[in-house]
Amino acid sequence: MKSPSTLRTLREHGAPDGKIASLAIVLLAQVAAMGVWFSSTTAVALIKRTQAIASGDEAMLTGAVQLGFVIGTVVSATLALPDRYDLRRIFAASALMAALSTGALAVLPPTGPVVILLRLITGICMAGVYPVGIRLVATWAKADLGLLIGLLVAALTLGSASPHLVGGLQDLDWRWVYLAAATLAVASGVAIGFAEIGPNIKRASRVDFTKVTQAWRDPAVRLANLGYLGHMWELYAMWAWLGLFLQYTLHLHGVADFHEKAEMLTFAVIAFGAVGAWAGGMLADRLGRTLVTMGAMALSATCAAVIGWLPAAPLALVVGVAFVWGFSVIADSAQFSAAVAELADPTSVGTLLTAQTCAGFLLTLASIRLVPVIVAHLGWQGGMGVLAIGPALGCVAMWRLRQHPASLRMAGGKR
Repeated sequence: MKSPSTLRTLREHGAPDGKIASLAIVLLAQVAAMGVWFSSTTAVALIKRTQAIASGDEAMLTGAVQLGFVIGTVVSATLALPDRYDLRRIFAASALMAALSTGALAVLPPTGPVVILLRLITGICMAGVYPVGIRLVATWAKADLGLLIGLLVAALTLGSASPHLVGGLQDLDWRWVYLAAATLAVASGVAIGFAEIGPNIKRASRVDFTKVTQAWRDPAVRLANLGYLGHMWELYAMWAWLGLFLQYTLHLHGVADFHEKAEMLTFAVIAFGAVGAWAGGMLADRLGRTLVTMGAMALSATCAAVIGWLPAAPLALVVGVAFVWGFSVIADSAQFSAAVAELADPTSVGTLLTAQTCAGFLLTLASIRLVPVIVAHLGWQGGMGVLAIGPALGCVAMWRLRQHPASLRMAGGKR
């Protein structure tokens, strides 16, 4: 995850003792723990090879995790848990509980009410992993906040791509997917205890319900969150439906074994986004958060508006646009979190980061459901094109943030 140039950057910023080791632990723990989130997507792809799964059951398996995450982040943000308690203990407890709820799936039927409940619990637990991991990383930031969170998002991106890699494999029992994810989550919960918390942390002494309202009351934080919502409108819907779009495209071109090849291509496109997250972080720390987020969203919105018209175009062109989209759609993601961390009251950073992810993932529930409805009526042109609306509006929000005096607190005054 860390290239030599990245390590040099961390050292140039005067890395305190324990910083690089702690960041490495957090990043590895994050990757390991997030496997439980994507395990159902992978398992379902394998189960469908041997037995039928109702579309409603499949949707519930994947949607329950996101719904659980929203519930968990609402509770966590309202009670200001990341700003009041040891971040490592929250992370460890969440990862271990997620491991238990995921491992139990290996001895249950593939679908059913109990399975859905366990996936919901897993999503709730993820509220103590992903935003808490961002907060942990931010405690070590000096002039490299965008890079550090960018590395964390890169790890998430690789995890998001992994189901498509497994989907292209043969003869793997779906139960081993759940067992492997649970085992990694246990290792994650143990490993996080060896990480240290950085010096950039101020704890809240009590629950203050007005803290979470800063997400909207503070004009600068509100604009950063609106930019994030524009980004999230596109991101997960693109990740969710790109594979089906590529299957359609490869089949249209008469490619043999188009299903497996589309899965591998989707993995490559989404995984390439990890490079985008890293590059976006490096550039944002040097050029400014608003500039990088506007550039990335403008590029990804263009790809979304164009790619739906290209299935009959030369295959190389479709694949090229897909890779540009995979890179740009995630390149800005970490910078919205970095912006909130820099703009928020220091005693409420964890709360506002959790609230931000809550709102973003809640919005994805709508955009993911909307795409197939529009495709059914307007084809892929409309289905992919509607995703361009989010980043286009996000560009407007970040442009307004760039004009706000508080933006000078971001990226060392580079806005």
